[in-house]
Amino acid sequence: MKEPAAILTESDLAAAIERERAAGRTVAFANGCFDILHVGHLRYLAGAGEVADVLIVAINSDDSVRELKGAGRPVMPEGERAEMIASLRTVDYVTVFADRTPARLLSRLRPDFQCKGTDYTPESVPEAEVVASYGGRVVIVGDPKDHSTTDYLRKLGSKQ
Repeated sequence: MKEPAAILTESDLAAAIERERAAGRTVAFANGCFDILHVGHLRYLAGAGEVADVLIVAINSDDSVRELKGAGRPVMPEGERAEMIASLRTVDYVTVFADRTPARLLSRLRPDFQCKGTDYTPESVPEAEVVASYGGRVVIVGDPKDHSTTDYLRKLGSKQ
């Protein structure tokens, strides 16, 4: 059985990625809030894991989730979200980032591939220019976007 992925600070992750590259491995990057883990997340990360030798998953911090999703979010704290994502066999490294978007982190880590879900096209990914600037590629992975934490929370709220 595979050990859980390493949950690293940004600096430690940058060093780990340099070691992976020195060993000749390609690197994929996926990101999200992953507030309540659901099948859409699993399919997205499974697809991202197939793109390269190593998969980094960057998780929005509690503050950035609140900024993106509003009051009452996240439901689960960042440490628990990171631990759950780290337990997935397709994931090699996890980090938590505080920015609204992963653009700065992408610039620093320079993964070979940025993986985004099917609610995007390669041209509509907000960080596509950042990824292209260092020679990376945007890849669309996962199943159709018909799963949403917000929708699940709405359903749960209506059942009470």
